[in-house]
Amino acid sequence: MPSSNTRVVYFYDPDVGNFHYGPGHPMKPHRLSVTHSLVLNYGLHKSLKVFRPYIATAHDMARFHSEEYIEFLQRVTPQNIQGFTKSLSHFNVGDDCPVFDGLYEFCARYTGASMEGAAKLNNEGCDIAVNWSGGLHHAKKFEASGFCYVNDIVIGILELLKVHPRVLYIDIDIHHGDGVQEAFYLTDRVMTVSFHKYGNYFFPGTGDMYEIGAEVGRYYSVNVPLKEGMDDLSYELVFKPVVKDVIDFYRPTAIVLQCGADSLANDRLGCFNLSIKGHGECVSFVKKFNIPTLVLGGGGYTVRNVARCWTYETSICVDKDLSDELPYNTEYFEYFSPDFSLHPDVNPRSENANSKQYLDSIVESMHTQLKMVQHAPSVQMQDMPGTIYPDDHDHLDDLDPDVRNHEIEEERRTEAENEFYDGDRDQDGPTEDLPAK
Repeated sequence: MPSSNTRVVYFYDPDVGNFHYGPGHPMKPHRLSVTHSLVLNYGLHKSLKVFRPYIATAHDMARFHSEEYIEFLQRVTPQNIQGFTKSLSHFNVGDDCPVFDGLYEFCARYTGASMEGAAKLNNEGCDIAVNWSGGLHHAKKFEASGFCYVNDIVIGILELLKVHPRVLYIDIDIHHGDGVQEAFYLTDRVMTVSFHKYGNYFFPGTGDMYEIGAEVGRYYSVNVPLKEGMDDLSYELVFKPVVKDVIDFYRPTAIVLQCGADSLANDRLGCFNLSIKGHGECVSFVKKFNIPTLVLGGGGYTVRNVARCWTYETSICVDKDLSDELPYNTEYFEYFSPDFSLHPDVNPRSENANSKQYLDSIVESMHTQLKMVQHAPSVQMQDMPGTIYPDDHDHLDDLDPDVRNHEIEEERRTEAENEFYDGDRDQDGPTEDLPAK
């Protein structure tokens, strides 16, 4: 790949992978630590600006959610849960969305990263902002849903709307992006496009192609309902023409791309047959439009494949080719046995139930709907609100001045393409080949 001029910022909070939903729960924040280890050991951090993100406040989260719901998340713990019996059912917390230690802090951390990514795009501080801890698309204004408590996507989009007249949201998670669609169902300022499994009571049960928006937002919700077994070729047949049509008609000034990895083959909860390359092709296609983009995580329940996928997609953002051989110095190397490769073979668990005729009919229906969209709807001029977070939140003041190279500073340091020195290796080869002095 050619050298990239794309400015990419990447948010990573070292604490976010340490939260635990509970034994047996499929959602494992630990996948974020595994992803970050691969990103570092492939050397991708040298082409990124790495930031430890802003931590969202209750006020930030209440920009979308109700104050009583956020207050409940702040107060409830596994120790005092007995006193919240009524609230648990009211806010849909308990089974899929358990109360675990540090729940509120977890939400504040992944939400803050999406907010700061949006703010950096607003300030033209980057072309792409990446937050793999975000993308929790099911959370609703008044309740948790589908492992999601705070909808960082909606809050990130609200931040983008301070500057951008039109924001496009694209969702490639296997589950319908219902929380984001619901939040913007009545407006033309945000167009939501979701590609997802639909039918046979598959969660969350919404996402029919006839859900098109309402009032001012009529025709600005696009749903692409798919059947089980979607493979790379079938996905490309619908994804590329629909996304191209949407961008041509809507002319977004910013994009939010939710990259849920549960649409990969062999996901613990999914039933699609996408390869990591097929999933990454969606990121690559969106990137080619050169529109400021916030790239987020989402679902994904087979940890080793989630880490492979998001590492590969980070490499796409910075235009770097990665060796198929995983770096042996990652501390999670044994997770990737027996093949230890970035692109393992796809072993389909279900046949592709999506005929070419069915996919063509979906693309045709989407095209018909988009003809109803007003080209690039305009927005009234108004004063722009300030950035949501303080400029000095980067925590560098908290670093110990007596430690020479902090890990966060090391990761944050981008390197020029022609940098001579690379750790223990340089352009002349390994240090052991050098003559002793």
